[in-house]
Amino acid sequence: MKNQRDQQLHEIARNYVICLGEGDFESIPYHEDIELRAPINPGGSTHSMSGRQNLKEKWWAPLPDLVSGVELLCTYTSDDQSAVAVEFLCRIDALDTTLRIVDRFKVDDRGLITSQENFFDPRAITNPS
Repeated sequence: MKNQRDQQLHEIARNYVICLGEGDFESIPYHEDIELRAPINPGGSTHSMSGRQNLKEKWWAPLPDLVSGVELLCTYTSDDQSAVAVEFLCRIDALDTTLRIVDRFKVDDRGLITSQENFFDPRAITNPS
């Protein structure tokens, strides 16, 4: 049913932002074979990272100490109900910056995130002025 699926996708995206803000990796419904592309992962966004445990150890590990707050702006679903995107603000106090981020998730029929791609300008993190 499209309406239930649409609600599920929006909820997954909203909950991801909440989990990021709370530093709660375990509550994100990542598939064991999750694939992530992000400007700040090893190899940049052209090379994906894969595997839930790998993400937890190599990508997520520093985030709880860096992220000091999040603000959900909007969520969007794809026409075919296979993906959702979330637009949000992410506060990094140590660098006195707020990132404008859009994350896109592909979600399987069980409600597990199978791929994620993060879109933001990393210069505020990599070359703070």
